[in-house]
Amino acid sequence: MIEVEGLTKRYGAKLAVDRLTFRVRPGIVTGFLGPNGAGKSTTMRMMLGLDRPTAGDVRIDGRRYENLQDPLKYIGALLDAKGVHGGRSAFHHLLCLAQSNGIPKSRVHEVLHAVGLTAVARRKAKGFSLGMGQRLGIAGALLGDPRILMFDEPVNGLDPEGIHWIRNLMKSLAAQGRTVFVSSHLMSEMALTADHLVVIGQGRLLADTSMADFIQHNSHSYVRIRTPQPERLLDVLDEAGIKAFRAGGGTLEVDGGKAERIGELAAEHRIVLHELSPQQASLEEAFMRLTAGSVEYHAQGGTPPTGWKKG
Repeated sequence: MIEVEGLTKRYGAKLAVDRLTFRVRPGIVTGFLGPNGAGKSTTMRMMLGLDRPTAGDVRIDGRRYENLQDPLKYIGALLDAKGVHGGRSAFHHLLCLAQSNGIPKSRVHEVLHAVGLTAVARRKAKGFSLGMGQRLGIAGALLGDPRILMFDEPVNGLDPEGIHWIRNLMKSLAAQGRTVFVSSHLMSEMALTADHLVVIGQGRLLADTSMADFIQHNSHSYVRIRTPQPERLLDVLDEAGIKAFRAGGGTLEVDGGKAERIGELAAEHRIVLHELSPQQASLEEAFMRLTAGSVEYHAQGGTPPTGWKKG
């Protein structure tokens, strides 16, 4: 488990992280979301002792990171896939990490195989593609067989097969009872991977809840209806106390989740329905709604700046 208590980081006049408190529990994948500049990377660096908090505390299984002996056996992390000595081979990069943490050499071969890099184990890291670098970083995180894993943008540079692989890897690690904490800007991928969400904006905690509850509480759900008899259906629904309104494209919409009742009323009154579909916002829509007031940089629409010339 990761326990964050009142975590605060100030750089001069800028407050990057503001009294964050949350828990990352074992057995589930916890997603870490926030707009650019929200303080996610700073928070993760403080979790790993790479930055010192201005205030607050982080505990890794009850201990501060600096007090962990052989820390790779407790927590493995991928924060920057480029943080590798380019002149070292993948094998020797991992071997150095293993030797510094009392991990046997055999484990290096195991993780290289696990991430699909056995064939290029002796190649220098500077020749690796972005996707290969990501796999090497993930191998380093897995090296100590830790109970806690942290990944910052783990699917960067991966092809569809690689994205599918890392998604299943994180789910399987959580299913083993491990703590998995992952940050990503890819909402569609996070929706398929995470069970729980911690969302921050401008360094402050905005949400700490399950994926289902986050979407439900930060989105608009409704039922979309298409029928060749809209006037009759509107009258029937109004008599039943169900408020419907006309939407674009010749459809009707009803707020909330009343699809079954609407279907029953239409059948009872012999009204033909061409569509009766509950609609729920995506994770991306819910995220945008919650964080709208916490975005540091706003684009000003699609109009090019004055003097812009097509090249």
